[in-house]
Amino acid sequence: MIRNFANKAASDIWESNSSKMLPKELWIRAKALLTIMHGTSEMNDLKIKGQPPNIRLHKLKGDRKDDWSVTIKLPWCITFKFNKGEFIDVKIEDYH
Repeated sequence: MIRNFANKAASDIWESNSSKMLPKELWIRAKALLTIMHGTSEMNDLKIKGQPPNIRLHKLKGDRKDDWSVTIKLPWCITFKFNKGEFIDVKIEDYH
């Protein structure tokens, strides 16, 4: 389940299916990935349910070592922390 959003792009996609920051052709895929995240409490479920191709679920490194990422379409990703079945500080960003 998604506990909170940490940027406007993620909350806009969740609430209105659109975002000024994210390219329009990525809105549907971004919403689909957020919906999958909201409907699960297990990281392994995200891997299984995350059937949109090439989600590239991976842990980040360095000063973001507590964060995870799934790919919308490079360079755009959904980043988040995961704790006790909740997706926390969910963002849509180009962190590269």
